Amino acid sequence: MLKFLVVYNVYQNIQNIKYFCQNFQLLKNILLITPPFTQLNTPYPATAYLKGFLNTKDISSFQTDLGIEVILELFSKNGLENLFQVTSFKFEEFGENAQRIFSLQQDYIKTIDSVIAFLQGKNPTLARQICSGNFLPEASRFDQLDDMEWAFGSMGMQDKAKHLATLYLEDLSDFIVECVDENFGFSRYAERLGRSANSFDEMYSHLQNDLTYIDKITLQILEEKLKLVNPKLVCISVPFPGNLYSAFRSAQFIKKHFPEIKVSMGGGFPNTELRELKDKRVFEFFDFITLDDGELPVELLYYNVQIPNSNEFKRTFKLENSKVIYINNSSRHDYKQAEVGTPDYSDLLLDKYISVIEIANPMHSLWSDGRWNKLTMAHGCYWGKCTFCDISLDYIKVYEPIAAKILVDRMEELIAQTGENGFHFVDEAAPPALMREVALEILKRNLSVTWWTNIRFEKSFTADLCVLLKASGCIAVSGGLEVASDRLLELIKKGVTVEQVAKVTRNFTESGIMVHAYLMYGYPTQTVQETIDSFEMVRQMFEIGIIQSGFWHQFAMTAHSPVGMFPEEFGVVPEKSEITFANNDIQFKDKTGINHDKFSFGLKKSLFNYMHGICFDYDLQDWFDFKIPKTKVSPDFIENCLLEETSFAVKSSSKIVWLGGKPHVESFTKSKKGISWEMMKLTFHDKRQIFDISLEKDKALWMIELLENCVVQNDRKMTLGSIKENFEQQFEDFEMFWFSKSIEILKENGLLSL
Repeated sequence: MLKFLVVYNVYQNIQNIKYFCQNFQLLKNILLITPPFTQLNTPYPATAYLKGFLNTKDISSFQTDLGIEVILELFSKNGLENLFQVTSFKFEEFGENAQRIFSLQQDYIKTIDSVIAFLQGKNPTLARQICSGNFLPEASRFDQLDDMEWAFGSMGMQDKAKHLATLYLEDLSDFIVECVDENFGFSRYAERLGRSANSFDEMYSHLQNDLTYIDKITLQILEEKLKLVNPKLVCISVPFPGNLYSAFRSAQFIKKHFPEIKVSMGGGFPNTELRELKDKRVFEFFDFITLDDGELPVELLYYNVQIPNSNEFKRTFKLENSKVIYINNSSRHDYKQAEVGTPDYSDLLLDKYISVIEIANPMHSLWSDGRWNKLTMAHGCYWGKCTFCDISLDYIKVYEPIAAKILVDRMEELIAQTGENGFHFVDEAAPPALMREVALEILKRNLSVTWWTNIRFEKSFTADLCVLLKASGCIAVSGGLEVASDRLLELIKKGVTVEQVAKVTRNFTESGIMVHAYLMYGYPTQTVQETIDSFEMVRQMFEIGIIQSGFWHQFAMTAHSPVGMFPEEFGVVPEKSEITFANNDIQFKDKTGINHDKFSFGLKKSLFNYMHGICFDYDLQDWFDFKIPKTKVSPDFIENCLLEETSFAVKSSSKIVWLGGKPHVESFTKSKKGISWEMMKLTFHDKRQIFDISLEKDKALWMIELLENCVVQNDRKMTLGSIKENFEQQFEDFEMFWFSKSIEILKENGLLSL
């Protein structure tokens, strides 16, 4: 009888566990959502930032990236079976490429799970099979392979297989766009509806249509999350126009099926586009829309939901008495960056993101390949003057750096949480001084990390600073060369010259850090001659090898930039329209009357070739099918910029850092004309080589002690001034010693002046 009772009790416990699992709810107060689609390889960080902040306030939250979950559902064996079944009755309407994909549906269904696992890093041995051919079904995206083989032929097998697998997914994407949903895209959905939609009419009309195939998948996953979390408040972060439609669809679904839940929108899109919101129909979907930094506004929304009618808000739109109102009545100040906590990536499917390699652009591959923890060195931009930039908005205007120690603490926390040691600092422009301190802190803690960020090509990036950044794990930087014309750079208020950019990019390149340049054409008052001269500057930089990656984009006038706010000062005439919904990109006419669009294809085609080290000898005219003027730029202009005399100026405040190790010491005697004196040979080993220097014994002993004091782990601040003072207590002529051949060898191998 006792045995029966024990067995029965065990059975009852199992049944209770099953019931609990079936009815389990997380019961979080806030659900944070990133709607489809943003990135495939790593989560967009907005919800992680908010969750990290909410943790500091003991406000429970759950976050989800609907984009990656929809992609994984769609691109799976079951997902493709359903997709092909849905489209089977349309076969006769398909184009030739879609018919081919449909005909090969069993090959796609058979391979899709293996390919996704490979792109998630879980099935690396599949690379050999992918590269050997006859494994992946191939449609029109593979037609470019003959032309691309030279670009990818030297890549490792894993990267080449990623590229082939990416083409395979893009074939399926083409099929979806043609046969299922024309708005589909891996990093955007229905983007056109969100691009500077001054009126809400078109978006509202689309939201009255039947659900699309992608909508149904999205909302099914959303429903599961809502039942799991049972939140009181849903905060939907909308970073880009390509997330906007799905955000509204999600909000619409919540309002219809979970009317007791309050819904808010925040993020990059409303911050820049919805500052003049007037259309009350928006609030059929959302209860609140918040602007700028989200921490305090979301905290106050939570208290408003917990305590109805508390009516304290920060930068929040809502509907009252059938009228859109903007409330900013809280006297509380926004939180300092040191107070917002460490981003929290828990809840997200970090092991499910997929790395893709779309095109042979080194910097673009960083965006799409590998999982990166996202952090910010400083809120806002320390420069904050560029006339094409939204410098009137808080995300640029309010500059606040984080202490290096706090930032590296957060890096260590994220490594422990995510298991990833790659970091993308998403600053508008990372401050050089802070980058230096972060690099020193990383080296001091002996962390092994990989990181990259966006910068200004300013003169602070000396050769020595670039070496330090590289030693700390920096692999790449991106920055704006923009129009590559000194007149226009001054008009932009970029604060750099072409010569300065050339020297800085040289410093980064020689230290082993990849450089990506943002390039611009069509800036107001830019002449055809300036466009061609800018083109020639860029050609020379790629030919010399000081830039490895780049992207041309045409100037766009935004409402919150100086050009947008004061167009008459820049020779442009804006095309005004009534704003009731979004307002950012402004259509305009340049008084020069130049059609800058016609340069697009030639600039981008030439850049593609330059990035792969070819076609530098082509005449600039060869890239265009219309007549262009001859460049006025000297063919050796950039080369001459890089010719400079060695500077022997001593900056006494410079911090001296030694990145190397302790030397092996050997004593020997040197004789000349009957006079002998003791010498020491100091032999150093670094990761790649052995080098040595020889000094008189007393100076060698002084140098050994100096190097020990200058290692990063030593907290003593050794400035050049203090070193000179110490040297001159024992010896004479510091400058002659400091610029001697032996010390120059040390400088070339890790003795840095910062």
